[in-house]
Amino acid sequence: MTRTKRMTAPDAWQIARKESKYVVSTSSGPHDGSALPIGVWLRDHMQFALNTKEVRKILHDRQVVLNGHIVTDEHIGIDVFDIISFPKIDKHYMILVDEKGRHNEHEISADAAKIQLVKVASKTTIKGGKTQINLTSGANFIGEDTCKGKDSLVIGITGDDRFAVQQHFPYAVGNMVVIIGGQHTMKTGKLAEILTQDSSLPNRVVIEDANGDKFETIEDYVYMIGTTESFLKTWGVDA
Repeated sequence: MTRTKRMTAPDAWQIARKESKYVVSTSSGPHDGSALPIGVWLRDHMQFALNTKEVRKILHDRQVVLNGHIVTDEHIGIDVFDIISFPKIDKHYMILVDEKGRHNEHEISADAAKIQLVKVASKTTIKGGKTQINLTSGANFIGEDTCKGKDSLVIGITGDDRFAVQQHFPYAVGNMVVIIGGQHTMKTGKLAEILTQDSSLPNRVVIEDANGDKFETIEDYVYMIGTTESFLKTWGVDA
């Protein structure tokens, strides 16, 4: 796999630039190339390892669970709302971004680590007339024909509850959102208006914050987080 030079790594990774020439790259997978490789997170963010050799040992010992799956590849990317657990030491984290788009982690409880907030990319009808829900992470599952693209779901990620839908937050005016990109990253509010573009440009939306102030951003940056209040409070996130 192509290595990434530390000097050219995304700012969101928050790594030392001159420590060495190269750093672990992000593999193709659930997120794009700007996602933080889990090997970098383990070493440079959490200090669970001193070097790549120790990172690989932790992963190969099957000590890391990402969104309900055991991870053994240090190149797998992690991004906003991913859930990472270390069952042996009973530590659990949700990945977030700050107002500058930089990755950080928020420690959560074991119970909170059993569910994940995900975004619907699309849905398709498959053999037998069943509805397949396709998520922006690349995962998919058979579900109810009630959600649409851009909706958010809270799903189980462990055991028999895996992919069981526990909450559904439609992409609709009046519902709660958080912004996960651009100059308004991590701001929350109500979706006040959807501005459809008559061109190839992305649709824009108007968000109204708790103070009644309004701002615009592009549709792709919007993540639904509730109907009347933020469901992120379930994970102890003050947003």
